[in-house]
Amino acid sequence: MTLFRGTFLDTPENPFTGGTLRVATDAALLVEEGVIRARGPYQELRRAHPAEQVVDLTGGLVLPGFVDTHVHFPQIRAVGGMGMPLMEWLDKYALPEEARMADPEYAGSVADEFVRGLAAAGTTSALVFGAHYVDAMDTLFSAASRVGLRVTSGLVVSDRLLRPDLLTTPDRAHTESVALANRWHDVGRNRYAVTPRFSLSCTDELLAACHDVMNDVPDAWFTSHLNENDAEIATVAELFGGSDYLSTYDKHGLVGRHSVFAHNVHPTDVELKLLGTSGATVAHCPTSNAALGSGLFPIGRHLDHGVRVALGSDVGAGTGFSLLKEGLQAYFCQQLLGDNGHPLTSAHLLHLSTSAGAEALGLDAVGDLSVGKRFDAQLLRPADSSPLAVGITHAADAEEVLARIFTLGTPADVRAVWIDGELLTTGEN
Repeated sequence: MTLFRGTFLDTPENPFTGGTLRVATDAALLVEEGVIRARGPYQELRRAHPAEQVVDLTGGLVLPGFVDTHVHFPQIRAVGGMGMPLMEWLDKYALPEEARMADPEYAGSVADEFVRGLAAAGTTSALVFGAHYVDAMDTLFSAASRVGLRVTSGLVVSDRLLRPDLLTTPDRAHTESVALANRWHDVGRNRYAVTPRFSLSCTDELLAACHDVMNDVPDAWFTSHLNENDAEIATVAELFGGSDYLSTYDKHGLVGRHSVFAHNVHPTDVELKLLGTSGATVAHCPTSNAALGSGLFPIGRHLDHGVRVALGSDVGAGTGFSLLKEGLQAYFCQQLLGDNGHPLTSAHLLHLSTSAGAEALGLDAVGDLSVGKRFDAQLLRPADSSPLAVGITHAADAEEVLARIFTLGTPADVRAVWIDGELLTTGEN
């Protein structure tokens, strides 16, 4: 067993429903085989366990590992493409890069960069939008396993409107997806997610094949895009005879508790009602929404309909791996919505970055630092005299400390990351 000593911040109770930030100063967590067995004041736990190893994390702040609910593995070298909306950005930046994943050597180099980038930013679990190529997906799962991340991902499938080298057929999509899931689903920390790119690039026949994969892979997850951009939404309606966007998935049984939809910037109330009653989750991707000019996310309307919401970095339209940056942009978004926004505190931001994501992905054993949870955690310790260090020193209380972390923190401030109590070696810090 190991005693981790430090200051711990987490949100075991949802701040959107009355919970508050939990703060434990000069405290300790007793971790055995990756599980938190006890927590309390350090001196008290030390007296009870005098022979156990102590990992001293004082001088920093320990948060749960971040949970990213929407991030694109093939797009990390497309980050920074500016000046255009979604469809033009896809054609110029994202899709050419995704086509390069056909080269296994190239895909392997990107996969290594990707998983190490996530870990270096404090992300320990992620729902990853994968590649259109089976070999690239094998490479991603292998790289995640080497680093130790909890990754849920799958083969991306499309059968229309994209460049020809990214297209498949319903039969091939089913065969390749099931075979890939048989190799990786529930193997180590990997899980499989059925992943049609979006309804715009998928026929009804392909979406029906996705439903068949869900039936053939027990406890598989589902992810796709939803209501991101006005032009995209209009095209989907045209392709599906005037249907709302969510119904294109729902008609094939793809909306449920295991479903995570990215963006949903422009939902109808009918769609929000279905998302809420089905238990599905929306991955809010604020820097991507801003970078592509997609719009301001109506989190209040989602919450009013009981829709689960978590954060996604959406690399590469998003501007980096750090959910600290996403949390800050989420705050800005609600401020800009004025009376239509939902004011966010730093506790809300931590919840969206950690326990909300864990709940969205059914990762019940992570998300906060309570007894019985796995020790997935990160240590933030800013450099002496940095703006963040100075800000923390002069903060009035823990909520303000956390607000300054989200405002000023970067991956450079993440000094260590653990999954199941194991220290990750990312090569970044």
